[in-house]
Amino acid sequence: MTTAKDIMHPGARWIPAHETLDRAAQLMRDLNVGALPIADENERLCGILTDRDIVVGCVAMGHDPAKITCGEMAKGTPRWVEAGADVAAVLEEMQSHQIKRLPVIEGKRLVGMISEADLAQHLSDEQIKAFCTSVYAAS
Repeated sequence: MTTAKDIMHPGARWIPAHETLDRAAQLMRDLNVGALPIADENERLCGILTDRDIVVGCVAMGHDPAKITCGEMAKGTPRWVEAGADVAAVLEEMQSHQIKRLPVIEGKRLVGMISEADLAQHLSDEQIKAFCTSVYAAS
């Protein structure tokens, strides 16, 4: 059985909720990623911040990214998957919530992220087609 841990990109990093969006953008640049999980003071997932969130939710609204925290941008219920979850569970979580990135948790710790690129490398053409149809159809 292929698991979330098998297909994830390991080494994902949290950004603390108290950090500012400009720091998040710098970390995204340094890590060459487009999203970061946001952690509260107890290192629990409280959201995911994307590069688009910074641009559309802060900069385009005329706000200063040096004065807005990642925690302020965290909205909704964060979605995640256990490292041992099978691929069907990963796809169900991503498709049912129409999300393109999914944190992977093991023992209450972030161990990786699953992105569209990870899916493309590990899934069959039929699985990729179903994912794209469900996630992008209503976007």
